[in-house]
Amino acid sequence: MVISLDQQLIKQIEDICVARGVRLTPQRKRVFELICASKKASSAYELLDELKLSEPQAKPPTVYRALDFLMEQGFIHRVESTNSFISCCSCNAHKHYSHLLICDRCANVIELQNDSLVALLEENAEKHQFQITNHVIESHGICATCSAEKTQ
Repeated sequence: MVISLDQQLIKQIEDICVARGVRLTPQRKRVFELICASKKASSAYELLDELKLSEPQAKPPTVYRALDFLMEQGFIHRVESTNSFISCCSCNAHKHYSHLLICDRCANVIELQNDSLVALLEENAEKHQFQITNHVIESHGICATCSAEKTQ
């Protein structure tokens, strides 16, 4: 697979890793590139299959360690409902919670950031004296492309 990935994005995460004093190993970088190369969320085993094309010795722990690192750094998001992964639209430029729109037909995922939605959730939690530690907001449905294909 030929990856046409914005090299500026790779440079951005490399710079963030240097600033944080963490190592972006070649395998971590490659897993990130594979995730970024698709609009669809990728499972760990799909990533492993792709990684094996360039690194035949790669094993599941290699991918899982890379995914853990990338999530810790805020470079990717886990799609909880499908146990898969997508790149973060801001690459942790700022701490945020995302709303994911997941197409059940083509599996494309769109990441949205809506501060008013998060504020409403926090306001509702506060009313009940509940402290939120994590948000997972995922909406499943059919994307515009798939809807258009259905009507044709």
